[in-house]
Amino acid sequence: MKTIVIIPTFNERENISLLAENILRQNSSIEILFVDDNSPDGTGALIDSLIQSEKRISVIHRPCKMGLGSAYREGFRKALSMGGECIIEMDADFSHDPAVIPLFLQKIREFDLVIGSRYINGVSVVNWPIRRLILSYFASVYTRFVTGLTVMDCTSGFKCFRRSALEAIDIDTLESDGYSFQIELKFRCQEKGLKITEIPIIFIDRHAGESKMSGAIVREAVFKVWALKIKSILRRLKGVS
Repeated sequence: MKTIVIIPTFNERENISLLAENILRQNSSIEILFVDDNSPDGTGALIDSLIQSEKRISVIHRPCKMGLGSAYREGFRKALSMGGECIIEMDADFSHDPAVIPLFLQKIREFDLVIGSRYINGVSVVNWPIRRLILSYFASVYTRFVTGLTVMDCTSGFKCFRRSALEAIDIDTLESDGYSFQIELKFRCQEKGLKITEIPIIFIDRHAGESKMSGAIVREAVFKVWALKIKSILRRLKGVS
């Protein structure tokens, strides 16, 4: 299956050359689609230079920092137009190990969505401050309680979709922009009755650069889960799936 890995970037110049090399060596069917938000550090220009020597890399250049959810929505649309049958989300900072990709490609033959989970076998996170680890873990607990999601890692950003899964949830109707986008994606997939599984990963804090996490992103996620649940109830009442 043609596989496209979507990687949003903002000031990730230190990481992307080695990351691209490690991803492309996993399988000859893999292509990379970067979505760069006009990174001040020259990430976009470096991606352009990589494209000159590697035809399996492409990029969407955006005029400014427009949000994670916006980047993925645009990336998904482009990946589908490129004929992607298997579409992977991952971060640019080496917190997601490219060596997991072959397992995604194996599992996606049986499921509609495969999630790389930090919490399916205990807690598999390296180099995070305890405060952030607690915040992330209990964010998933809170999300499961409010929304009824059955996955253990509700906020994971490392996952693999079948093309048909993205088409089923209608990506143009997704609303979130911060990390709640990851919750909304999983919630919509479960709401549609898609087959979802989790595989264990070891999450290692970023290789280089600065975290994009902020208080505003956390607050959005706290309130967004209630909005997702309420809208789901209203859709059921109206008989709309």
